[in-house]
Amino acid sequence: MRLAAAALLMLLLAAAAEAATGEPFTFPGTVIPTPFPGPARSIGSAANGCLAGATALPLTGPNWETLRPGRNRFWGSPALVAFIEDMSRQTGSLGKLLVADMAQPRGGRMTFGHGSHQTGVDVDLLYRLADGPLSAEERAAPAMDSVLGTDGKPDQARWGAKQTALVKAFASDRRVERIFVNPAIKRALCLTAGVDRGWLRRLRPWWGHADHFHVRIRCPAGQTECIPGPPLPPGDGCGKELDWWFTEEAARPKPPVPPRSRPPIPAACRQILEIKG
Repeated sequence: MRLAAAALLMLLLAAAAEAATGEPFTFPGTVIPTPFPGPARSIGSAANGCLAGATALPLTGPNWETLRPGRNRFWGSPALVAFIEDMSRQTGSLGKLLVADMAQPRGGRMTFGHGSHQTGVDVDLLYRLADGPLSAEERAAPAMDSVLGTDGKPDQARWGAKQTALVKAFASDRRVERIFVNPAIKRALCLTAGVDRGWLRRLRPWWGHADHFHVRIRCPAGQTECIPGPPLPPGDGCGKELDWWFTEEAARPKPPVPPRSRPPIPAACRQILEIKG
C-alpha cells in the first residue's frame, strides 16, 4: 500500500508540475523515483548515506506548503516528516512553513544542489512564511529571495520578529542536531538574543543560506546505522568562532571534493540505491 500511495502521489505531483510550467515532468538524473520498501532506516552520514522506508511530506498541510515538487525531494525519515508537521503546528501563528528540499526517495547524493540531505534527516525551510495556500506556479517556481540587504545585513523588509521567532523555535527543539544559517543572520541573532542564549549554539554559520535555513534532526531513535554529526562546541558560538566568517579567508570557500576523493558509500546503500559493481 505504501508504494502504491507513493506512485499515486508521484503522478499527482507530475500533473501539478506540468500544469505550472508547461513542460513535461521528469525526475532529475538517474534518481530512483520511489522509496525503498521496508522499515525506516537512515544509513550513513548526512553527507554520505541513503534512506530506506522513506515517507513523503504531503504537498500541503494545515500549516505548511511543500515547494518545487518536480525535484522529487520531499521525502524523509518518518521522524523528520513527523517533526516538520509538529513544528508547523507550533509555529502556525507566524504563518505557513515553506518547505524546500528534504531528501530523494532513497536519499543518497543528489544530482545538483546539495552535498548533504542524504539520509532523510535534513530539511530546508524558507525564512519567508506564506499567508495561505500556494498556486501551482508559486509552488513550482517559488521566490527564493535573500533576507540580506546590499550591506550584507538582514533587511528589515524581509527579516523581522517572525523570522527570529521561527528560527528560535526550531533551534530550541531538542530533536534538532544543528541548523545551518548565513553568518550574517547568526550575528544578528547573537546581538538581539538577550539572556536566553542556549538555542544559539545549534545555529551553525555556513556559506549561502541567505534565503533559507537548513535543519538537521538527530538520528532517529534506535537506528544504529545512522551516523550523527560531530558534537557541537560549547558556548553560543557568538565569539571568535563567528568572527572568522567575516574574514577574507572565509570569503574563499574551499572547492568541492572531487568524486574520486569521496569516501565509499555504506555497503547497505548499494542495494538501496541500486549501485552495480
